[in-house]
Amino acid sequence: MRAPGFWWRAPPSALARLLQPLGMLYGAVTLKRMRRPGIEAGLPVICVGNFVAGGAGKTPTTLALASRLAKMGETPFALTRGYGGRLPGPLRVDAARHAAVDVGDESLLLAAQLPTIVARERPAGATLAREAGASVVLMDDGLQNPALHKDLRLAVVDGVAGVGNGLCLPAGPLRAPLAGQLGQVDALVVIGEGAAGEHVATQALTVGKRVLRAKLVPPVDIQAELAGLSVLAASGIGRPEKFAATLRAAGARLAGERAYGDHHAYSDADVAALIGDAKAKACRIAVTEKDMVKLAPLWPAAERSLLLCVPVTLVFEDDAALDALLRHAVVKARSAAAGASHAQ
Repeated sequence: MRAPGFWWRAPPSALARLLQPLGMLYGAVTLKRMRRPGIEAGLPVICVGNFVAGGAGKTPTTLALASRLAKMGETPFALTRGYGGRLPGPLRVDAARHAAVDVGDESLLLAAQLPTIVARERPAGATLAREAGASVVLMDDGLQNPALHKDLRLAVVDGVAGVGNGLCLPAGPLRAPLAGQLGQVDALVVIGEGAAGEHVATQALTVGKRVLRAKLVPPVDIQAELAGLSVLAASGIGRPEKFAATLRAAGARLAGERAYGDHHAYSDADVAALIGDAKAKACRIAVTEKDMVKLAPLWPAAERSLLLCVPVTLVFEDDAALDALLRHAVVKARSAAAGASHAQ
């Protein structure tokens, strides 16, 4: 499913204004839910979420945080709901046994780099992570879910999209009013440059929230391969235009774009159409890592050379500031847990 275009138009369109009363009700209910206390996990929990429905860069952020935590000597586990998968969990993702239809595409992407737990019931997932040896849990999504207590709450904001028209679902992309959600987070991660993201960052700074800035960067070898290359950009992510922009920034020439809905379940017909399109345009097919985990099992071996996976890494402007934030959250969580234990 793709987000409706009017969500991202400012000022809000007539349709958005018509839906605004529903959005106000939805947002109020969500915000009230966000404020409920959650269950203590028994280990530090860091949540990577976003203010809006759809993609903002949560999974690359989670992977980047996992890397920083590992360098600090921690054993981070990812915890995700497994959106798009049929298994409720709690379970540990095993790429040798599980497919996207089982645990969702993002879970497989996470599991390629760190231990990953899928659980629709977050507390049960955190328990499994702790029993499996996690020292820190990284929640990919779940900012609006109050089930589990969060020791550090990060909201990821796309620099170009920001929060769209500033209205709540279904009138706009916000899951709850921005001012209210800012009160429920500890810091923002703004990915990429743009006036919309800068506007959100300014509001966050005004109410005393820390803002971390970062950008998505493909590996050097992939950038070299993309330079001057004619490609068909194919993606099933929240904001496909972000992937197209990444390709252009690397110097690729876009022969066309195929934008599918977020978490799209690819079929043999989709693969055949992509191959046919690429051959007609004499170009290669560039896809995201998230799409690659679903396309690879369907792709004919004879046409493998047409497919180019373009991974990205989230690079922070200030690693020291990020490390300090993570370290403070972990130490504070452990001190609180030790205090509660002594009190008993």
